Amino acid sequence: MNNFDFLIGTWDVANHFLTKRLAGSDEWEDFPGRSVSHAFFDGTGNFDEIVFPTKGWRGATVRTYDPATELWSLYWVSSRTGRMDPPVVGRFVDGVGEFTGTDVWEGQPVKVRFIWNDIAADSVHWQQAFSLDGGEWETNWHMYFTRAS
Repeated sequence: MNNFDFLIGTWDVANHFLTKRLAGSDEWEDFPGRSVSHAFFDGTGNFDEIVFPTKGWRGATVRTYDPATELWSLYWVSSRTGRMDPPVVGRFVDGVGEFTGTDVWEGQPVKVRFIWNDIAADSVHWQQAFSLDGGEWETNWHMYFTRAS
C-alpha cells in the first residue's frame, strides 16, 4: 500500500499520444494536461482527475489496493465516454509499476498495459500500450508529469 503516494499533488503533464492505434502509425500528437491526485483510505486508495485544456475533455483514475493479494487495480474513465474501463491490475517491483488487463479498442479485444516509472520527487513517467496477442506491445500514450509549483 501507499505505492501511489508519490502522485499526491498537482502536476503539469506533457502528453505524447499516438493518433492511430494498432494501425502501424507513427503519427504522434503532443498536448498539455493538468492533474490533481489525492490519497484515500490511508493510502490504500488514490484518485486523480486530469484536464486536457486543448482537447476539451477530462479523465479520471481510481486506484485501489487489495492487501490480501498485494495488487493494485486501476480504473480509467473519460469524460468523452462516461464509461469506466475495465481495470488494469498489478504491482510495483523495484520502483516500476506494471499493470495489465483486457479491454476493447474499436470493437476488437486488446490487452492493455500501464507502466509507471522514472519516479522522482518532482517528475514521473506513465505509459500505456496495447497488444492484440499479449506478445508484441504498441505503446500509444506517454505522460510526462512535472510537479506544479
